[in-house]
Amino acid sequence: MKKILIIGIGAGNPEHITMQAVNALNQVDVFFIMDKGAAKGKLVDLRKEICARYITGHNYRFAEAASPERGRGSPHYELNVETLNKEKQQIFERLIADEMADGECGGFLVWGDPTLYDSTIRIIDAIARSGRQPLEFDVIPGISSMQALAASHKVPLNRIGRPIEITTGRKLAEGLPDDFLADNSSGSSPQDIDSVVVMLDAENAYKKLVDRDLDIYWGAYVGTPDEILIAGKLSEVADQIERVRDEARAAHGWIMDTYLLRKGDAT
Repeated sequence: MKKILIIGIGAGNPEHITMQAVNALNQVDVFFIMDKGAAKGKLVDLRKEICARYITGHNYRFAEAASPERGRGSPHYELNVETLNKEKQQIFERLIADEMADGECGGFLVWGDPTLYDSTIRIIDAIARSGRQPLEFDVIPGISSMQALAASHKVPLNRIGRPIEITTGRKLAEGLPDDFLADNSSGSSPQDIDSVVVMLDAENAYKKLVDRDLDIYWGAYVGTPDEILIAGKLSEVADQIERVRDEARAAHGWIMDTYLLRKGDAT
């Protein structure tokens, strides 16, 4: 039997690693790394730095493979992701078969938290259920980008007694919940959503909401030495965020950002 550990490594700061993750790292014989090209080399370097920093007295190795890319420009987002995950599953299954001996432990180091906007759990579960590779797996949580974002801005994610919504830029472009967009002048219910965390916004969907009284807490490369933070009234900083975001993408070749939108007139 082979064992797989899916380990959350936080949003970019090596010190985001939990003690549970450190203990997990020290069990792994082979770490599987998906290479996403030279532009994202820092993502690979961070994973290797984490291993070098926290693994003690234990021999380990890396097995790398080129990561497939999701098809873009198609309106069929879910189908594109499903196709991507099937391609990843084939690669993961091959790596597990070729790079692990029976009784060994393999590890996948997942950016942020493995349970939030990541498909590694789904893919490993599909491999386990197929029966082609006898294996068991565990999941070790990590600090997510939205937690790191709120901490960097020194704000809580939610207001007292109020729920939050976590969504994507693509869904934000399609519209937000009616209770979030409603006028608060007559008061609001404790059940009303007044805080929304947005991830994976490649098209600056927040710009569609600049006529609303909203505050935004935006961050890119959160937790890394390249961290960029901007906060303020959405109507006042939207253009600045777009400009800074474009400049950062051009400079680094990639960008990872997220933001919190909050009603500006709530207490």
